[in-house]
Order: sequence, then structure tokens, then C-alpha cells
Amino acid sequence: MVRAFIFVLALLAAAAMAGAAHASYVVITEPYNATITHANGSIYLGKVGPGQTFIVTIQSATANSTGAKLDYGWNQLNATDVPAGWVVKNSPLYRQTLSVEITPASDAPTGTYMFRLTAINIGNYSKIGSMSFTAYVNVTPDVFHLGVSPTKVAAGVGLPSNIYITINNTGVSDSPFIINVTGLPAWSVPPQAVIALHHTSATFAYPVYEYTPGVYKAVVHVSSLESPLVEKSAVVTLTAKAGLASDYASIGDGSVMFPIVYEPAYAIMYLLSLLFGQAK
Repeated sequence: MVRAFIFVLALLAAAAMAGAAHASYVVITEPYNATITHANGSIYLGKVGPGQTFIVTIQSATANSTGAKLDYGWNQLNATDVPAGWVVKNSPLYRQTLSVEITPASDAPTGTYMFRLTAINIGNYSKIGSMSFTAYVNVTPDVFHLGVSPTKVAAGVGLPSNIYITINNTGVSDSPFIINVTGLPAWSVPPQAVIALHHTSATFAYPVYEYTPGVYKAVVHVSSLESPLVEKSAVVTLTAKAGLASDYASIGDGSVMFPIVYEPAYAIMYLLSLLFGQAK
């Protein structure tokens, strides 16, 4: 009798394990790859700036209680219980991938916030219901690193010399960044919008120049298009030199703005300026 009871318990345990193995799951692909294997689980998404929109994407594919794969088991992804002032745009219906857009309040204080994500089988057509889990995100203005190189530039008067601006986006938002350069009276390029996708680094070349000889402090300012609180800056010293040799020397470091037919001659003059120690 005892052996029979133990045998029955073993069968029930095996059935439970089999059921768990074949339970539905949620495969997350953005902002990074992860899998939620049971209801009421949790996931930490990463960092986002106040006011920056970020996206959570899941696959529609899952499985039912028998283990059969359902290519379109999940038909919508919803976000609920978000903090006050946050904006949510739930996913469209019946897509291969389902994305919900979430925007924290523009004045959200720094801290970790939680909300609910729910994958839904519309009308329970596939008999898998829905799966809800808790998501955490850290709201902070510190979501990217800024690098500028070189920080000291020597160029001929009126001749451009490139600086390289690197944005390392450590957050989960793909919101564009705005690059602006100030401190150069001759600089007339308007602010530029650029993209550095989440968890990636991108480098952009910008020419700087000045028409009057002197030493100038150019401020490179980078901010989020969606959040002025997400911003960093760096200072570049530009020395504008007068003189033919220094003009040719600057060609090797900047953007040539002369007709292409003259480029071989300018290249030779640049090499000569190196020989005579005029290049920076």
C-alpha cells in the first residue's frame, strides 16, 4: 500500500514536471534577448533617461501545454501599472514580433521603477491564456558616455579640421542625440541629429574651423532629442594659424574643400610642411 502511494506521488510529480516543461513562455528580443518561462516572473530591462522612449519586443511564437509550438500564440503585448505620467503605446495585433513603446515622465526622478508586461492570446483561441510578468527599469540621465578626439586641433585660418565625436549609448532607448558645437564665431553648422542605438557605440566626424587667427575653446554639446536632462559636453581647443605652410599642414587633418584637380598639389605641399616641421 505504501509502495503504491509512493508510486502515485512519483507519477504526479513527473506529470507536473512534464507540464512545466511544456508550459508557455515569452521570448524577449528587445532591448536584449531573454526568455520568461513562467507567469509572474520578472526581468530588469536596463537604464533609460527621463522622457526617453524605449521599446520592449517579444516574439509571437510560444508553446501550449502539450509542447506543440504555436507560431502566433501571442497576439498582443501590453504594459500596465506604469508610474503616473508615463506614456504607453501597446503593440499592434497579430504580428510576428510584438512591440510596446514606453516613455517615462520627462521629470521622472532618478530611481528604479516597475510595471507589468502581459503577453496575450486574444480570445484564448490557442488555449494558453496570457502571461504577465514584472519589468524593472532604472531611470537616470546617465545613459551614455561621450568621447571627443582630438581635444587640441591646429588648422590654417578658414580651413576645416575634423574632430571625432563618439557616443556610447549604455541605455535602452534608441532616441536620437543632438550634437551642437559652440564657441567658434565662424561656425555656422546647425545642430545635427544622430543615432547611436541602445547598447552600441557610434562615431561621427565634425569639421571645425575659424576665419580669424587665435586660440578658441569650442564646446561640443551632446543631448538627447527627447530629454534635455540627458546631456554631456566636452571642450576642444582650436588654434587657427595664419600662414601658407600651416594652411597646407591642416589639410592632412581636415576635410579638403578645394576642387579635386588641385588635390595632388595640396598633398605635396602637406608633405613639404611635414618636412619643415609645420604640421601639428
